[in-house]
Amino acid sequence: MTKKITPKYRLLGVDPGTNVLGYAVIEIDNKNIRLVEMGVVNMGHLDEHQLKLKKIFLRLKEIIFHHKPKEMAIEAPFYGKNVQSMLKLGRAQGVAIAAAITSGVEVTEYAPRKIKQSVTGNGNASKEQVAAMLVNILNKTIKSETLDATDALAAAVCHYYQSTSKLGGKKRYSGWGDFLKDNPDKIQ
Repeated sequence: MTKKITPKYRLLGVDPGTNVLGYAVIEIDNKNIRLVEMGVVNMGHLDEHQLKLKKIFLRLKEIIFHHKPKEMAIEAPFYGKNVQSMLKLGRAQGVAIAAAITSGVEVTEYAPRKIKQSVTGNGNASKEQVAAMLVNILNKTIKSETLDATDALAAAVCHYYQSTSKLGGKKRYSGWGDFLKDNPDKIQ
């Protein structure tokens, strides 16, 4: 019996933010996960929101161009107490998604709870617990200046787990035409 060898591919994880955006690129090689790069995009020094959005877009385009990820996983914004913060976070997420889709990279969004559940087994895990579990999963010390980068890494690992899960892998569509081809009963 011959062993099926799957080609290497890369995934990009993003933890959107308007002052600090975390990102991580992992490489999957025959079910082995390797950290390629992770870091943050700092925008706290920028006063105008539009300049922050521009920096997010340009930096992610650069990361995508350099690493050529197959897909991007992004953490969905969650509602806190401040509606203004939620709106700004949503814009940052939208710009990150635009950077990916204009580069031909498919995007999947995950709720923070889903990411934590996928990585630690506990949807209520703390950011520190998620970071500690990632050290176990990757079997290496992870040096990160902030938890935003490890959150992005968790999003990428979550996406890998979800896309390879026999139970959780939903088919992703590249557009309405693709969806309708598989679901003709949805046409009215």
